Amino acid sequence: MPVLSDSVLTDPLLARIHERAPGYDSNNVFFTEDLEELASAGYLRALVPESFGGLGLSLQQVAHQQARLAMAAPATALAVNMHLVWTGVAKTLHDRGDDSLDFVLRDAAAGEIYAFAISEAGNDLVLFDSTTDAQPLPDGGYAFSGTKIFTSLSPAWTRLGLFGLDTVSVDAPKLVHAVVTREAPGISIAADWNTLGMRASQSNTTHLTSVVAASDRVFRRLDPGPSRDALIFAIFANFEILISSVYLGIGQRALELAVESARSRSSRKTGLGRDQDPNVRWKIADAALAQDALLPQLDALAVDLDSGVDRGTQWFRALVGLKSRSTRTARYVVDQAIAVAGGAAFSATSELSRLYRDVLAGGFHPSNDDSVHSTVATALLGPIIEDPSPTLRS
Repeated sequence: MPVLSDSVLTDPLLARIHERAPGYDSNNVFFTEDLEELASAGYLRALVPESFGGLGLSLQQVAHQQARLAMAAPATALAVNMHLVWTGVAKTLHDRGDDSLDFVLRDAAAGEIYAFAISEAGNDLVLFDSTTDAQPLPDGGYAFSGTKIFTSLSPAWTRLGLFGLDTVSVDAPKLVHAVVTREAPGISIAADWNTLGMRASQSNTTHLTSVVAASDRVFRRLDPGPSRDALIFAIFANFEILISSVYLGIGQRALELAVESARSRSSRKTGLGRDQDPNVRWKIADAALAQDALLPQLDALAVDLDSGVDRGTQWFRALVGLKSRSTRTARYVVDQAIAVAGGAAFSATSELSRLYRDVLAGGFHPSNDDSVHSTVATALLGPIIEDPSPTLRS
């Protein structure tokens, strides 16, 4: 996979992160040392413009680096993604003349760590509705009460981006987006992250009880349902592109391990190396063909977002397609790598075993397969007619 030369993630840094990954996974603990090193390297400021004190990298550049980080430690890359998404959202808005999240860029430059509190159990509408209550306060702030799941970076975040539903204001209902600090009263983080894969992300459940967001940290009030607001587009675009980069990296690492296994093993039956077996060669080639198709698509979307290209209504089709393709391809490549490696990959200490468990998380990130196909179908065919006329029914 092509790698940008101006990488913040040096080979020695990635080697240390790769070395720590098995321990974090087996002990189900947070990647504390990784995060400290990434912060020291300036990586958490990668998407922050230089004018705000950041590194000023493009989304395309950071997506490449996220793929490299995922090759070393998928769970570390996935969790760091959540901070990078928020800085990416703020950058996307800033580049388009919207300064409503400039405070996020200043916070990140100062060392604050952002996390997402969007996901809610049973809320398959994701950003289009919320089960969290947002109570308006006299000074323009809001008090949030509810439960958020999959809150990556739980042990370390200092700023939490969240949203909830205001049902009492004159113009209600409104979805309210805001940021709260870790010190705000009413935040309780459960130590409940004991999952099949992506264990080091420690994406614990977050309980909110009247957690106050100050008025200057309330940055959107939107109608429930699909929205054309730039914030929703910025969240969706940055999330899907950066998530895809993580799974691109997982697939690339699995392909490397497949090649290493084929070259290091031989057949007792033929006496030849496994790399000479036509079946092994086909599996590796097919995995590589699938993997090679991803980077050009990732680059095309990241460059267009960086450049402000207007794809209109086709943006969402392209973004969900990239996410679906990258996560499904990663799983296929890991499967092929395990088939090549054989029984050794079944060991719990095998890196391929860990990649197999980590790659399964791809199906849980928005958008899921049902949503992806609905989005693409709508882009091509238009929306489903919800209330057919009597003529259509007859």
